[in-house]
Amino acid sequence: FKGGTLIEIRTTNNNISISDLRKAFNKMDLGDISVKEFGKKNDFIVKFEKKNKPKENIIESIKKNLSKSIGNNFDFRRVESVGPKVSSELLISGIIAIALSLGAMLIYIWIRFEWQFSLGAIIALFHDVIVTLGFFSLFGFEINLSIVAAVLTIVGYSMNDTVVIFDRVRENLRKYSDIKIFDLTNISINETLSRTIITSITTLLALLSIYFFGGEVLKGFSFAMILGVIFGTYSSIYIANPILVFLSVSQRTIIKE
Repeated sequence: FKGGTLIEIRTTNNNISISDLRKAFNKMDLGDISVKEFGKKNDFIVKFEKKNKPKENIIESIKKNLSKSIGNNFDFRRVESVGPKVSSELLISGIIAIALSLGAMLIYIWIRFEWQFSLGAIIALFHDVIVTLGFFSLFGFEINLSIVAAVLTIVGYSMNDTVVIFDRVRENLRKYSDIKIFDLTNISINETLSRTIITSITTLLALLSIYFFGGEVLKGFSFAMILGVIFGTYSSIYIANPILVFLSVSQRTIIKE
């Protein structure tokens, strides 16, 4: 969600490297510059934050300077610009979308189960979102609207997995009122474990296909989804259910049907 300009460049000269492009752009006084490979060997993505000139003037100036530095063996395949106001609005909209989805999940679980279940599910969802975004921050990947869409999908996937286990916990609480919650959650997790693993593996197979064969544009989205499925699977088991144990959920907390 950073304002600035993005240029996708394809070169026809196999001898041009990232370092050559970076040196050429550093001479142009464009501020902070990021140069990365994009898909094929001769495709590159360049990002910079220069905002004090019209976009057309900057692009024309860049083309002239590149021609002098590396020759005319390049083509601008894509040019995108985002102003600081727009990027700020996208950031706020992304945060609001994630917060509203988490709030809606909180209310849904509270109505369907009890507040202890709701608290466990929301903490697990917060964990999934924060760890996924943390990985993007750690590796310096771009966070854009497609990543926000992936995070919202992760929230739904993780909640579905958690609800399946919670349903079994509730059933077993009614069935085995004399078993302690620690042992009862273990029983419930084991009873739903094969479903959890099979669902996660089949989802990961599809996401890995998208990541490796879907092209560079879909890599960020598919990578976020892969992380979300992994974290969502184990958080349902190792975070949501232990919170039920910590809060000492018992037969008395279940609403009688």
